[in-house]
Amino acid sequence: MKIWPIFKKEMLLYFTSPVAYVVFTIFLLIVGYFFYSIFAFFTVASMQAAMNPAMGRDLNVTDGVMRPLFSEERKSGTIELLLTYPVRDGAVLVAKYLAALTLYALMLFLTLLYPAIVAYFARLELGPLVTGYLGLVLMGGAFLAVGVLASSLTENQIVAAVSTFGVLLLFWIIGWSADNAGGVLGKVLAHLSIIDHYDGFAKGVIDTRDLIYYVNFIALALFLTLRSLESRRWNG
Repeated sequence: MKIWPIFKKEMLLYFTSPVAYVVFTIFLLIVGYFFYSIFAFFTVASMQAAMNPAMGRDLNVTDGVMRPLFSEERKSGTIELLLTYPVRDGAVLVAKYLAALTLYALMLFLTLLYPAIVAYFARLELGPLVTGYLGLVLMGGAFLAVGVLASSLTENQIVAAVSTFGVLLLFWIIGWSADNAGGVLGKVLAHLSIIDHYDGFAKGVIDTRDLIYYVNFIALALFLTLRSLESRRWNG
């Protein structure tokens, strides 16, 4: 499959337009604000702990700072051009998804500045940091897969964005009802929660159940996207 040429084209489109730079800037400003707020709060707590050692027994910079910090193509005609590109739909889909995932990974890479600042002032546990970023990549990959699916189903970017937000919000809050539901239904709701599967990563734990959940989630969304693209090709 000719994935690489399409991947390069997508990355070139990102960085030859303001899109990537605007997204990077907004993302870093938001994360930077959260980092400043959390770090400032932790600093105050540390000063109080220095005066009262009993308060500092459970004070941990990894748990106190890093874990909270972690916790238009169809419209423009580009998709029509890609659908007539001399490659299979699967190659187009994989290349476009990987390009979006790479852009997301670059955004996360830029945030490594924040744990570096923390590590300068205090000892930072490497394990939870690595697993936390791994969890973010997997969860972000799931988010992107839903976005790709929504974009393949409608020509309207606003509809695609709202649909993506709605689906992800559902999977985000569905676990809230797990305790009230109880029994088998409660376990099913808890398993479907996209955020609950990230908790282990944030704590430094890699559970195969969480890995399988995110891989299956991404695979299902991309499979449905592929069916959508094939349907469009046959329907003209």
